[in-house]
Amino acid sequence: MTSPAFRALQWRLLLSSLAVLGLSLAATEAAVYQFVSHSLKQERDRQLIRLADAAAHSLPDLLKQPDAVSMQPDRVLDNDGDLDLPWQDLREPSQGIEWFNAEGDRLGQAGRSFVTLPLDPVADWLRTDECWMLTVPVYTPLTGDRSHLKPADTILQGYVRVSESIESTEAELSRLRAGLVLGGLVALVGGGLGSGWLTRQALRPIEQSFQQLKQFTADASHELRNPLAGIKTSVDVMQSHPERVHPADVKKLAAIASATDQMTQLVDDLLLLARHDGNLTPLASQAADIPLDDLLEDLVDSFVPQADAKAIALKSRFQSGSTVRGDGVQLRRLFSNLLSNAVQYTPAQGTIAVTSHSADGWAVVEVIDTGIGIAPEQISLVFDRFWRADPARSQREGGTGLGLAIAQSIAHAHHGQISVQSQLGNGSTFCVRLPTCDSFKG
Repeated sequence: MTSPAFRALQWRLLLSSLAVLGLSLAATEAAVYQFVSHSLKQERDRQLIRLADAAAHSLPDLLKQPDAVSMQPDRVLDNDGDLDLPWQDLREPSQGIEWFNAEGDRLGQAGRSFVTLPLDPVADWLRTDECWMLTVPVYTPLTGDRSHLKPADTILQGYVRVSESIESTEAELSRLRAGLVLGGLVALVGGGLGSGWLTRQALRPIEQSFQQLKQFTADASHELRNPLAGIKTSVDVMQSHPERVHPADVKKLAAIASATDQMTQLVDDLLLLARHDGNLTPLASQAADIPLDDLLEDLVDSFVPQADAKAIALKSRFQSGSTVRGDGVQLRRLFSNLLSNAVQYTPAQGTIAVTSHSADGWAVVEVIDTGIGIAPEQISLVFDRFWRADPARSQREGGTGLGLAIAQSIAHAHHGQISVQSQLGNGSTFCVRLPTCDSFKG
């Protein structure tokens, strides 16, 4: 069975891969759409230019017989009287042609009739709600020599305006957009399924190794408790009969006792973390309604002697009535670890404040000290096991480096959260948020 931590990791990897895939698909589809749209526009422009060039040859005939054109606007005869002009091969009803004289008067039209607009000689390209329009001037040479024409050698005959509906282009682009969206969704779903399978396959050996390491830690911690208990008992017996101990061995015996206590604490901490990693939460068997203000008040009182020994002002302010659901022993250990850290890393004449209040279904407890603080780049590491910042947090003698990791584990086991804000040299604030009994009942 996959643990919650690995499930969360698997989902993060899957969502990250889907995000990368989605962005790649979106960029690719945007590039394809722009390329196709640009290609269609260029093809349309070329068609309109060819149509305008072909239709320009008919303008002199229209200038000579405007009456015939007005009577038959879609028929323009060439010199032979037939209809073999290139522009007559129009793609009706998509294209249209209009002829104008030099003064801008409309002489006639062929093909589709779009919305009639006055001639604008300055604007060559124009787009309306219905169509694209291209207006070109038509010149004739003053002389028969066409090889080296200059503007002064030509005379303006009139204008030809050709139009093409935007409907076909928009329809093609609309189909393209629909195809790209559908294809992108199919690719995203397929990529998501593939990414999910690959993520599970990639994490499986890692999770197996982690489970084996966790089981080894739990087994080793459990097995070490008996020999450590034997050593501790033997040392206690020897210390209870000092007359049997050689004076030169007293300090050695005290060092053995101290090391034994430290090892016992480390084993207990590792066993607790291993059990929490195995999802054995205290809420399952020892859950009870805990008056948080009473628990904190008793705990603060127990730390007064340690604070007084370092000339630290220990203050408290609790909101009465905050009740949480959980294991009182482990909650006490959570806040004890935070207070122990605060006392350890707060210099003489410093201040430690413990406060509690309720907000939106949460009981919020803050432990605020004026201690050495934590560097910004190390804030994210404070809850890692065996972590200590160097050199500031390595000043502490004893301890296992697991206090904050245990505090976080207990908070999570109680469906809570723990966070820290700190500034190097100005102290730290640890904030614990636990759901109140009222929120559980709601």
